[in-house]
Amino acid sequence: RRGGGLVSAATGVDPRQLSGRGVWFYPDGLSSDQTVEFAQRIEAMGYTALWLPDASGRDVFALAARLLDHTERLVIASGVANIYARDPLAMKSAQLTLAEQSGGRFLLGIGISHRLLVEDVRGHSYGKPLSAMRQYLEGMAAAQYVGPAPAEEPPTVLAALGPKMLELARDAADGAQPYMVTPEPTRGAREIRGPDKLLCTEQKVLLEPDHEKAMEIARSAAAISMGLTLQNYQNNLLRLGITPDDFEAGVSDRVVEAVVAMGDASDLEARVAAHVDAGASHVCVHPLHPEGLSEPWWPTLEALAPGA
Repeated sequence: RRGGGLVSAATGVDPRQLSGRGVWFYPDGLSSDQTVEFAQRIEAMGYTALWLPDASGRDVFALAARLLDHTERLVIASGVANIYARDPLAMKSAQLTLAEQSGGRFLLGIGISHRLLVEDVRGHSYGKPLSAMRQYLEGMAAAQYVGPAPAEEPPTVLAALGPKMLELARDAADGAQPYMVTPEPTRGAREIRGPDKLLCTEQKVLLEPDHEKAMEIARSAAAISMGLTLQNYQNNLLRLGITPDDFEAGVSDRVVEAVVAMGDASDLEARVAAHVDAGASHVCVHPLHPEGLSEPWWPTLEALAPGA
């Protein structure tokens, strides 16, 4: 065993003060051992965190436990865990267990998901997002966990896009993890969040200097999240001047260019820097594979590696 519960929090990155650059990645195209190798490799490259989604593949907490146990410094974060998949006690128990076992290297991100994924996929009733999240956080705070406590209270960040959810993240959590956003809402999020809260922004990146080819690849990736089924992302972009016309025939060029950074390494670095300049404390780069595969695209990760 390399790390996990065998190392102290001082050995790794403190998720309560997470900075630098992380990776958002969906690893279900990899075997379990390949996923461990992936985490170890990005840790060696200097990335500070690996963000794992919570959808219909591997259980995010079971996977996080294995990756924490086979890394030494890397923060493992849920990006983000669905509040409709677990009751507040189950979520709190998973959070505290992973934080205690890893010496404090787990960061819990939670979100309200989307109506389609909650009702059609899971069979639950999708409540009003803000009130549902507020009640859930109250439930977590009240839940009685009797296992061994971690040395430090682990942080919780919310998948927040709109101003009201960002305010809740400010008042009742440790920060926010916006997904599918541009640097402009990052700036607005920082203004709402204040200087002392985490702001961990996801950014899709595609290393492809041929613009026409890049647009074709990026459009497919953006359409998955920007389609009519996942309204939350569309609604957020509509606040920024994107119009309903941009979604009439899939996603327009303007939408694709807004949510996916494309081009050579300098173009990708410029977009990441724009988020930092706008107030992001941590940027989660989300590398798109040029063939649409759920596999790491190492040229992009190498180009954006800290200190590369």
